[in-house]
Amino acid sequence: MYKFLLLLITALLFSCTPKKSQTPPVDWETVQDTTDMVFTITGLDGPEAVRYDPEQDVYFISNFTGGGTTQDSTGFITKADAEGNILDLKFMAGTSEYPLHAPRGMFIVENTLWAADVLGVHGFDKSTGEQTDFIDFSEFETGFLNDVSANAQGTLFVTDTGTNRVFKVEGSSPSIYLDSLPEAPNGITLNPDNRQFVLAPWGGDQIFRYFSSSDDLGEYATLEGGYFDGIEFLHSNLLAASQQDSSIRYFDGTKSTILIKTTGRPADIGINTNLNHIAVPYIALDRVDIWNLSKQ
Repeated sequence: MYKFLLLLITALLFSCTPKKSQTPPVDWETVQDTTDMVFTITGLDGPEAVRYDPEQDVYFISNFTGGGTTQDSTGFITKADAEGNILDLKFMAGTSEYPLHAPRGMFIVENTLWAADVLGVHGFDKSTGEQTDFIDFSEFETGFLNDVSANAQGTLFVTDTGTNRVFKVEGSSPSIYLDSLPEAPNGITLNPDNRQFVLAPWGGDQIFRYFSSSDDLGEYATLEGGYFDGIEFLHSNLLAASQQDSSIRYFDGTKSTILIKTTGRPADIGINTNLNHIAVPYIALDRVDIWNLSKQ
């Protein structure tokens, strides 16, 4: 009887233990539009890119302000919570020596948020907003430093859309890693399945390239659309922002289709991995729209 009661109590305790919530499956079959948006973040100034930080459950939003190439020291990075409330409009703004001009793509390595800018790549403490690093690219004739990603070792890779290059940053030293690419690279992201980097083509090109080393460049996929900007992986699916037809497209390894019809030309998207939300910034509209990719 004692053993029976002990087993019964154990079973009751186990059944009462809250189960961990599972992320709902992503609905890849329905083309969403504005009626499916969760919320919109407004009050921005030329938002170019969004990066989600799962540790703090916040979005970082880079703001172009005056323009993409102007050295006017007016750029900043906004911090917003997962519900779209702006916590600090100018959370990151650089320093007097190395100010932000027109920040673009961002990537987080441990506690540092890296952001591409006109003259180089800025590093910020993601918790305090303080600038901690600046990688100076002035020794190179850069065209348009655009997006940032990193490998497991924290080595940065930076696209230059204006010169068809990818730079590599080890420590504080940048170097040309890929040169004379067939397409101008815009977005860059790391494929979680095979640790290869994928590049989004700017302009009218539709071929997405991949690389795992400086002498290994191949074709990953061909997507309809064009003037591709931000790209991210979610559940092995590649999401790509197409400015040519104002859409978010996805590629599952065999087929590609439109997932979302956006209200403007989408720039560098961000993914809330906790909620399966996608954040879509529009430079010209001064706002970021959030869609829920999970089934209701």
